[in-house]
Amino acid sequence: MLFRASFDKTAVGITIFITALFAFIIGILYIVAANTGAAHPIYVTVILLLIYALAFAFHPAGYKITGGALIICRPIMNVQINRTDIKTVAIIDKKMLNGAIRTFGVGGLFGYYGSFASYTLGSMTLYATRKDKAVLITTTNNKKIVITPDDQDAFVVALNT
Repeated sequence: MLFRASFDKTAVGITIFITALFAFIIGILYIVAANTGAAHPIYVTVILLLIYALAFAFHPAGYKITGGALIICRPIMNVQINRTDIKTVAIIDKKMLNGAIRTFGVGGLFGYYGSFASYTLGSMTLYATRKDKAVLITTTNNKKIVITPDDQDAFVVALNT
């Protein structure tokens, strides 16, 4: 069963802003280089495009529940969690994610994913596209994973059966 993961307004806004910012920086570099001949903007262009491509490649695009696993679908390198490794599944209030800080992750460009920490949940891994509709998955080795399917109620029922 496949569950969609749509972006919230903040993720859409940040993605649009970063896209425009990167395009502006690249455009300005090429204009300056053409007028002065002083710099080779190809290096900065490659770095910015690489950052953008990696952020897109690893963002959560949806969630798939199969007979034996939960699969976090991404453009490349899906994440698979065996259902036998899942201890608990619970819908959590978006307030529990307030104040979460990135320890190593992306905070808005194509979603929120990577390692985060908060006072209420502690250390956790996010594969989220929005800050509401959060589902907390705790594994048998006490790893906390937060995902945000659009239909969180149906997701929890499907994962628990």
